[in-house]
Amino acid sequence: MSEDYAPPQEPLAILHADHEIVVVDKPAGLLSVPGRGAHLADCLLTRVQAAFPEALLVHRLDRDTSGVMVFALTRPAQRNLGLQFERRKVKKTYVARVAGTLAEDRGEVALPLIVDWPNRPKQKVCHATGKPALTRWRVQRRGEDETRVKLMPETGRSHQLRVHMAEIGHPILGDPFYAHGATRDHPRMMLHSEELRLHHPDGGAGTTFRAPPPF
Repeated sequence: MSEDYAPPQEPLAILHADHEIVVVDKPAGLLSVPGRGAHLADCLLTRVQAAFPEALLVHRLDRDTSGVMVFALTRPAQRNLGLQFERRKVKKTYVARVAGTLAEDRGEVALPLIVDWPNRPKQKVCHATGKPALTRWRVQRRGEDETRVKLMPETGRSHQLRVHMAEIGHPILGDPFYAHGATRDHPRMMLHSEELRLHHPDGGAGTTFRAPPPF
């Protein structure tokens, strides 16, 4: 990753901003947080902090995933949102294009995940030592050699959606880690965080933020 990191330079796409939070639409190809080394310093966090110096990290998206991310603007808001993610109170919906045709209209994948140490940051299924992970999916549209699906993760393991779809034989198109051959040969990874539903840290009102997928 470090050798070919060339993040997009499009302007920051702000979906919402108030006194407690700022919500943005992250482009694919941009790190959420800085990597190791000056060449990996450009990331969404630093770009958000350029506009909102008080912005604090709450969660992350993979470099190659686009879509909705929320940042806190105060320490109490960061703690509040962090607990919501930890307690699975935040409802996340992704859109993906996956290889092949899913036979059923909906289903779920429950496979425990753990880091694949010799190949990190890749993750792998391990029934002995993996942490529980659950992904629900629903078909939106079937194509000739692919399926467009909505993915609703019930847990938040690293690379969860990517590993789960690959494990059931339908890797996400363009995935540099878990797709191979023609399935990998796409201009970007076809995974987008379309919607976040959470409770606003000031008052607890249910709030939904959305960004349409760019594919």
